[in-house]
Amino acid sequence: MRLSPPPLSLYIHFPWCVRKCPYCDFNSHPVQGDLPEQQYVEALLLDLTQDLEWIEKERVRYPGPLHSLFLGGGTPSLFSPESIDRLLSGIRALLPWPPDIEITLEANPSTVESNKFRAFRDLGINRLSLGVQSFQEPKLKALGRIHSAREAEAAIETAKEAGFTNLNVDLMFGLPRQSLNDALYDVITALRHAPTHISFYQLTLEPNTIFAKYPPSLPDEDTVWEIGQTGQEKLELAGFQRYEISAYAQEGYQCQHNLNYWRFGDYLGLGAGAHGKLTDAQRGRIWRYFKIRHPGHYLQKAKTPERIGGRVLIAERERPLEFLLNALRLKEGFSPGQFECCTGLPFSLVEPVLDALLAENLLYQQNGRIACTPLGWNFLDSVLERFIGL
Repeated sequence: MRLSPPPLSLYIHFPWCVRKCPYCDFNSHPVQGDLPEQQYVEALLLDLTQDLEWIEKERVRYPGPLHSLFLGGGTPSLFSPESIDRLLSGIRALLPWPPDIEITLEANPSTVESNKFRAFRDLGINRLSLGVQSFQEPKLKALGRIHSAREAEAAIETAKEAGFTNLNVDLMFGLPRQSLNDALYDVITALRHAPTHISFYQLTLEPNTIFAKYPPSLPDEDTVWEIGQTGQEKLELAGFQRYEISAYAQEGYQCQHNLNYWRFGDYLGLGAGAHGKLTDAQRGRIWRYFKIRHPGHYLQKAKTPERIGGRVLIAERERPLEFLLNALRLKEGFSPGQFECCTGLPFSLVEPVLDALLAENLLYQQNGRIACTPLGWNFLDSVLERFIGL
């Protein structure tokens, strides 16, 4: 079997926040003093230049133009529109993109940041993702968020007034001392403001976080289950299609950048701690790599090979699990041909395990595609364990 070169996206990481949330395990650091905006933009462009030189040296080829851009963090909206403009202009000079490309910016819904939304939209950023998490003051305080419930609602309306028709709202459930009514209030409030995309996902206690060290009082499993199921029903009744485990969208507003991740597409990762994936179809290789995490070190090393914190080849025996970790998160699932093009391996390698999971009603097959049943989604970790060591 031969690998096929997948679409290429670009992820840019901004590693600063006003304050580190107690549940967050991302590479983010509280701002101390002035943000080094100019230096960081210069470092990102140097980083991209080095990545593109490496791609050219390895003679990696990609079909078509850049697929999507995503400015994530951390909190990229802390940067000024002028700095984001310099960054986007510099990227476009190195890596042109089509006029209709999806460009996402993550933002906090504080008043200071929402004042920049119109300027960001004028730069060509056409998708905004707001980290609301909850519309209730006690829950926001428990999560360490810096915005108020009133600011969260106002930010959604400000974003719409600024021209963002492609608008995501992040909502978290299973929060400290959260009841079903608490969670439904958040869902109903979000729906009242009519975003086009809602990420509805469960709070988890990740290692090396404050919540892991000092666990809060979380709802019991039955309550969390009821919240998840009832929230899903509310969203779907409001016209939101659940196209991924935690992602709900109005028709035509699925996140194209994240879909490329889940379809095992490729992406360059720029910035401190950013991760990337590259497929060398000609030589049958798939690379993963990441940039050094500490922002200060990254600023110093961005134009050198030392900006790479690590680079590994995905072994053939690891590719089935790597592919399925992503593909089975999607409602659309995958086709046998997609598996073969993305992994370079024969579908027969995973067929026996898939047949067993189909028989157990954890997967289903329809129109030549294989996907998780609702039961399979609920036990996805157990489903994926079956593919370890193939």
